[in-house]
Amino acid sequence: MERGRFLKLSAEALEHIDDVLGGLEHEDLDVDLAGDVLTLAFSDGGKFIINAHSAAGQIWMAANKDAWHFDYDEAGDRWVAPKNGDELMATVARTVGERLGQAISL
Repeated sequence: MERGRFLKLSAEALEHIDDVLGGLEHEDLDVDLAGDVLTLAFSDGGKFIINAHSAAGQIWMAANKDAWHFDYDEAGDRWVAPKNGDELMATVARTVGERLGQAISL
């Protein structure tokens, strides 16, 4: 994928996650988007990191003891981890929802 397109698509994805999770105003979650790194900090000290890795052309996510590398799927207009087929938005919603004990929709 061309670098400019990657930067646009990855920024849109991170901004969407930031908007939705930041809008929750949940006391156990702090959401911070700085450049191409989105940090989700939990009141118990845990952190999830989601970032655009331009050298690899992927969005990377680390949550709990798991990690994903998401590639952009043009046909499906979504970010998918080729290793297991997980989709970015569903994965973020699931992992954050599990951590907060509530259903999250992205």
